[in-house]
Amino acid sequence: MNTVVVLAGGESRRMGRDKLMLEICGAPLLETVVKRFRGEFDELYVSVADAGKYPEIAERKLVDIRSGAGPISGLHAALAAVQGDGAFLVAADLPYSSPAVAKRIIELCGEKEACVIKLPDGRIEPLFGYYKKSLLQLCEEAIDSGDYRMSGILRKADTRFISPADLGDLWRDELIYNVNYPEDYDFVRGQGLGHSIIKN
Repeated sequence: MNTVVVLAGGESRRMGRDKLMLEICGAPLLETVVKRFRGEFDELYVSVADAGKYPEIAERKLVDIRSGAGPISGLHAALAAVQGDGAFLVAADLPYSSPAVAKRIIELCGEKEACVIKLPDGRIEPLFGYYKKSLLQLCEEAIDSGDYRMSGILRKADTRFISPADLGDLWRDELIYNVNYPEDYDFVRGQGLGHSIIKN
């Protein structure tokens, strides 16, 4: 069973307003990402810090069990809830995220505990990656210790870091482009998503 969890628990401090409600091609960013992944996985959850947020989203919501730790709170709640081997995390502020790439990353994970993209310059994208249930205890330990960095989980786990080359023709440079600042939104609205959206 493959499960995707759309992370929607951020506070949008850098944007100055709820970025997930910003319209992209006529729909809020959150709805755009959820719609793209809907039906592509056996299960889809939307991870939120507050159960009452985004009432317009019909998908099942996962509320943080251990709140206040950022994305690790969402990962923890996801791994505690999923029925299968693990969960694919996709941040809701990644307008070009692709279900086809997500499925390929799950395949590439193999026997490892996690699988994420590592760019040639060394940067990683932990919020578009696959995590197995065996990491639940590591999440709890991280939250207990106050080390909320996703990179800390990935360093301690048996992680496979894949390159863009590992994804072959599925790779696009904009795949992990995220919307954090007003200028990011202007780019996506003005020229990014409008003409080069990844549809699968």
